[in-house]
Amino acid sequence: MRQRKDAGQLTRRSADARRELAARLREGGSESAALDARLLVEGVVGERDPDPFRILSGSEEARLEVFARRRLKGEPVWRILGEREFWGLPFRLSAATLEPRPDTEAVVDAVLERLPERRQAPLSVLDLGTGTGCLLIAVLSEFPQATGLGIDLSQEACATAQGNAALNGLSDRAQFRQGSWTEGLDRRFDLILSNPPYIRSGDIETLDISVREHDPRLALDGGDDGLAPYRVFARRLPEVLAPGGLVVLEIGAGQEADVVSLMREGGFDWRGSRRDLGGHPRALVFALC
Repeated sequence: MRQRKDAGQLTRRSADARRELAARLREGGSESAALDARLLVEGVVGERDPDPFRILSGSEEARLEVFARRRLKGEPVWRILGEREFWGLPFRLSAATLEPRPDTEAVVDAVLERLPERRQAPLSVLDLGTGTGCLLIAVLSEFPQATGLGIDLSQEACATAQGNAALNGLSDRAQFRQGSWTEGLDRRFDLILSNPPYIRSGDIETLDISVREHDPRLALDGGDDGLAPYRVFARRLPEVLAPGGLVVLEIGAGQEADVVSLMREGGFDWRGSRRDLGGHPRALVFALC
């Protein structure tokens, strides 16, 4: 239902705005129109599950229209909102970072599964290709005595991650710096994490527009066969992994056997895999032989 302000301007209740936006997105081809509309309306009004009878202000209506147009052009909802939840924590996004995705939580699950007796230990954690910092920050939230370092080739990503550490009250235990994988490191870590680029270079143009045009290529491109980062890890991680330490790596679809083979060539023992929400191997666990 539309109502009128004194000046004659039409306004809408939040429920009506949500319903009409869902219909518009559905017509535009969205397969998640109802969810997208709910999230965008909540983003505009700044609260979850707003009163359905709440009247949107003129500025909220204008902002919602901007959001709608961006979504209709294929931009992901979380990019539009600028923030996404991971492991129950908020993470702000930037043009230099991937969106934290639910399947990546398998990495955190694998860590918790393998280190239950060390939850109160002062572990040192290294996160390679940190992006938003979601892996490092999520792990530190579960290990209250641990500290960590996140490294990313993008300085903008490092700045985003540092801001996310502050947002989640962990800036005193998480540091971030620009760099290429392990170059320049002169210490060892108890736990090494990475969600590296693992898409084949030639496959990037075939990805959905929400990924192809809105995720940074630097965070996607894993080389000709998608395995370039894992070759680096197999060579370099033995130099920075502490005795008794673990490495937990995210992989793409169908990469389990190849990554296990590469890491074994580097002297690692494969300790198992953790599956994602779709039942696919997503996080591989390694230790030095």
